[in-house]
Order: sequence, then structure tokens, then C-alpha cells
Amino acid sequence: MSRDRRPIRVNRRPFWLPASTYYFLTAAVTLGVFFLAWAILAEAKEDSPWIGAGLLASATMIAGVVLREVIFRYRRNALSLAQRRLDTSVLAVPTPLKREHGASKLTLEQNAFLLEEITRKSEAAKVLGNLSESHREVFALCAQYVEVANRELPNVGVGSPRLVAIKRGRDKAQRLHEYHMLKWAEIEIKRNVVRRDIGGAQDGLAGVQRALTVAEEALSHYPDNIDLIQSREAIEGFLESQSLSERSESEGSLFPSNE
Repeated sequence: MSRDRRPIRVNRRPFWLPASTYYFLTAAVTLGVFFLAWAILAEAKEDSPWIGAGLLASATMIAGVVLREVIFRYRRNALSLAQRRLDTSVLAVPTPLKREHGASKLTLEQNAFLLEEITRKSEAAKVLGNLSESHREVFALCAQYVEVANRELPNVGVGSPRLVAIKRGRDKAQRLHEYHMLKWAEIEIKRNVVRRDIGGAQDGLAGVQRALTVAEEALSHYPDNIDLIQSREAIEGFLESQSLSERSESEGSLFPSNE
């Protein structure tokens, strides 16, 4: 007896129209509504049927844009929830980077495993996008790996295959460290500066000071990064202006004008 073997389809991507296609179809529907309404109003002997048809077509276009925005926002929130779950499952996996002095040497298998874990968490952080803690997790792991590699390399023989593998791993970890630290700093600076605009005075000032701390921490590793330098200068300028403003208000309250 033969069995019905059907291929199992897994991880099928959900159907999703690109924006250009969606708006093209919306425009086509809008034109159809316009001409249909015009024909109906003209047949009903309405004055200026194109006005009513135009209003109905405009309402159709607006409804189409709003509908896509609502669906897109719902989809984005669902993706954000899925990404946070991915963060707890992938980024929380412990990676045994730190080794005690006197422990056995870092083998090729261990080195490959550590680099694979860093790469996996790096990819997860990129998927998570604007979740700053995921990027911080990765650059912290990269720093630990570089520390282990620098401690291991002086003990590796010149002809050992571990020499090339660990050097390549260290170079990769350094590149990922720079990428994720700068990404973390960018997200944190923007998030804390936004607090100035939507929060109260005290909360906003605390956010700006936090943004300055983040910029200085990243600059301690990458002092020549122009974006970090400009961000720090802008934040320091804002804090200085706030200090001058508060000083002026204080002096004004101490020496009120006699009028």
C-alpha cells in the first residue's frame, strides 16, 4: 500500500503587497469608484456629478491609505513582540567566554563555537533593530572574546593552525564590537534626547545627561568617530545653554526690576 507523501511546507512567508503595488491598486480602485459614481450621479440628473464623484473617490483613497497604515502598525507591533521573544531566547544563551588562568588552551573547536555564538547573537541583534540592549550584549561578548584571544595568542606556536583561527576571530570580533557599540550608542542617544521633547523638564534633562554618558562611553573606544564627536558637541551645547538659562532666571529672581 502506497502512502500519500506530500511535501510539508514550513516557514512560509505571509502574503504582503509592496507599497508601490498596494498604492497602484488603490489608485485603480479610486478611479473605478470615481467613474462609477459619476455615471450614477449623471444618470440621476445631479448637478455637477463630478464633484460628488470626486469626493467619494477622495474618501476611497484616504480610506485605503488609513487601512494600510493600521494593518502595517499592527504587523509592526506583532513583529516587535516576536523580536522581543527572540531576544529572550537567543541573546540569553550563556556564552562561556571568560576562562580562568591556568585553564586548558583555547582549542579550534572552542574558538569556532564562541565565534558562532557571537555571530548568531549579532544576527539576532540586527533583526531586533532598535532594541539597544541586544547590541550591548553583543559588543560586551566581543570585548570578552578579544580579551581571551589577546591572552591566548602569546602562547600559540608560530606553525599552529590556532594562530590564524584566533587572529581571524579577533579581527571579526573587533569589527562586530565597533558596529554594535556604535549602533547601541546611536539608539540610546536618540532615545534619551527624545525624552527631552516628550517628558518633563527634569526627566528631559536626565535623558540628555544619559545621552552624553553614552556618547562618552562610545568615544572612549572610538575617539575618532565623527558622528559621536558631533553628538557629544551638540549635547554639551544644549546642556550649556540650559545652564545659562537657569542662571539667568536665578539672577532675575534675585534682582527683580523696579518698575
